[in-house]
Amino acid sequence: MFNPLGPWNAWFALSVQAVRMCWEAQTVMLLRGLRIAQGGARAEAEVQRMIAEKVAALAEAQVAATVATLKGSKRNRVAKKAFGVYARRVGRNRRRLSK
Repeated sequence: MFNPLGPWNAWFALSVQAVRMCWEAQTVMLLRGLRIAQGGARAEAEVQRMIAEKVAALAEAQVAATVATLKGSKRNRVAKKAFGVYARRVGRNRRRLSK
Protein backbone atom coordinates (compact mmCIF):
# COMPACT_ATOMS: atom_id res chain seq x y z
CA MET A 1 0.00 0.00 0.00
CA PHE A 2 1.32 3.43 -0.93
CA ASN A 3 1.91 5.82 1.94
CA PRO A 4 1.81 9.42 0.67
CA LEU A 5 3.59 10.59 3.82
CA GLY A 6 6.44 8.08 3.42
CA PRO A 7 9.04 10.57 2.19
CA TRP A 8 8.07 13.01 4.92
CA ASN A 9 8.47 10.36 7.63
CA ALA A 10 12.15 9.88 6.78
CA TRP A 11 12.85 13.60 6.97
CA PHE A 12 10.80 13.93 10.16
CA ALA A 13 12.81 11.13 11.80
CA LEU A 14 16.02 12.88 10.77
CA SER A 15 14.71 16.13 12.25
CA VAL A 16 13.94 14.44 15.56
CA GLN A 17 17.46 12.97 15.59
CA ALA A 18 18.85 16.47 14.92
CA VAL A 19 16.92 17.95 17.83
CA ARG A 20 18.24 15.25 20.16
CA MET A 21 21.80 15.77 18.96
CA CYS A 22 21.54 19.54 19.36
CA TRP A 23 20.36 19.10 22.94
CA GLU A 24 23.35 16.86 23.63
CA ALA A 25 25.67 19.33 21.87
CA GLN A 26 24.55 22.09 24.23
CA THR A 27 25.43 19.84 27.15
CA VAL A 28 28.86 19.20 25.64
CA MET A 29 29.41 22.94 25.15
CA LEU A 30 28.54 23.59 28.80
CA LEU A 31 30.80 20.81 30.08
CA ARG A 32 33.66 21.91 27.83
CA GLY A 33 33.21 25.51 28.93
CA LEU A 34 33.42 24.46 32.57
CA ARG A 35 36.54 22.41 31.93
CA ILE A 36 38.21 25.26 30.03
CA ALA A 37 37.23 27.78 32.73
CA GLN A 38 39.09 25.68 35.31
CA GLY A 39 42.31 26.34 33.40
CA GLY A 40 45.48 24.32 33.58
CA ALA A 41 46.80 21.46 31.50
CA ARG A 42 43.40 19.74 31.20
CA ALA A 43 41.90 22.92 29.76
CA GLU A 44 44.66 23.28 27.20
CA ALA A 45 44.33 19.62 26.23
CA GLU A 46 40.55 20.03 25.85
CA VAL A 47 40.95 23.02 23.53
CA GLN A 48 43.44 21.15 21.36
CA ARG A 49 41.23 18.08 21.31
CA MET A 50 38.17 20.15 20.41
CA ILE A 51 39.88 21.70 17.39
CA ALA A 52 41.30 18.39 16.16
CA GLU A 53 37.93 16.65 16.59
CA LYS A 54 36.10 19.24 14.51
CA VAL A 55 38.45 18.76 11.56
CA ALA A 56 38.30 14.97 11.85
CA ALA A 57 34.49 14.97 12.16
CA LEU A 58 34.10 17.08 9.04
CA ALA A 59 36.35 14.78 7.02
CA GLU A 60 34.56 11.67 8.32
CA ALA A 61 31.13 13.14 7.57
CA GLN A 62 32.20 14.06 4.03
CA VAL A 63 33.47 10.54 3.42
CA ALA A 64 30.25 9.01 4.81
CA ALA A 65 28.09 11.26 2.61
CA THR A 66 30.22 10.57 -0.47
CA VAL A 67 30.10 6.80 0.04
CA ALA A 68 26.34 6.88 0.55
CA THR A 69 25.90 9.00 -2.57
CA LEU A 70 28.08 6.72 -4.67
CA LYS A 71 26.05 3.73 -3.50
CA GLY A 72 22.94 5.44 -4.89
CA SER A 73 21.26 6.14 -1.55
CA LYS A 74 18.32 8.50 -1.33
CA ARG A 75 19.00 12.04 -0.16
CA ASN A 76 17.59 11.47 3.32
CA ARG A 77 19.88 8.43 3.79
CA VAL A 78 22.91 10.47 2.68
CA ALA A 79 21.99 13.17 5.18
CA LYS A 80 21.44 10.58 7.92
CA LYS A 81 24.86 9.01 7.30
CA ALA A 82 26.65 12.36 7.50
CA PHE A 83 24.60 13.46 10.49
CA GLY A 84 25.25 10.19 12.28
CA VAL A 85 28.97 10.95 12.34
CA TYR A 86 28.36 14.12 14.33
CA ALA A 87 25.76 12.50 16.59
CA ARG A 88 28.15 9.69 17.57
CA ARG A 89 30.96 12.13 18.31
CA VAL A 90 28.73 14.39 20.38
CA GLY A 91 27.49 11.41 22.38
CA ARG A 92 31.04 10.21 23.06
CA ASN A 93 32.11 13.67 24.15
CA ARG A 94 29.14 14.00 26.49
CA ARG A 95 29.95 10.68 28.14
CA ARG A 96 33.66 11.53 28.40
CA LEU A 97 33.11 15.00 29.84
CA SER A 98 30.43 13.83 32.30
CA LYS A 99 32.93 11.68 34.21
